[in-house]
Amino acid sequence: MRRFLMMLLLLLAALPSFGDGVEKGRIVKMLPLFLNAKGHDALSPSLYDRDAYQAYLRQHPGEISAVRCDVLWQVENPAETEYKLRVELRGIGAGGKPTRFTLEAEAAPPLLRRWNSLVLGGMDYRNFGEMVAWRATLWHADQLLSEQKSFLW
Repeated sequence: MRRFLMMLLLLLAALPSFGDGVEKGRIVKMLPLFLNAKGHDALSPSLYDRDAYQAYLRQHPGEISAVRCDVLWQVENPAETEYKLRVELRGIGAGGKPTRFTLEAEAAPPLLRRWNSLVLGGMDYRNFGEMVAWRATLWHADQLLSEQKSFLW
């Protein structure tokens, strides 16, 4: 009987709360990836090859055409309305001057988790310079749900 009561208690604790009205969401992971002229972040689908190619691109910045920020996020009890992902980038531009750029995207609520990509490319990337730090945030209406930032932010 004791085992049954403990299982019931654990089950009730794991159930989501529906009446609190507070949105709960989080950014699970943010991956800033450099893209080459063809828009590829790797030469093959292997994660090891991707990491090796990213190191190669960091050593050869002339071959980088864009930065893609892949954001993995989730929400509990998603609302019917859209969410907003915002990625703020800090960099060093021409002449050593600091630069800032903000990428935003509307995102439909995920069933469990969802990857969204935001790209800084073209003339915006050339004017931005070298990326130094980033911060990714998840918004619902005007409410900040989650934030993840790099060490140097």
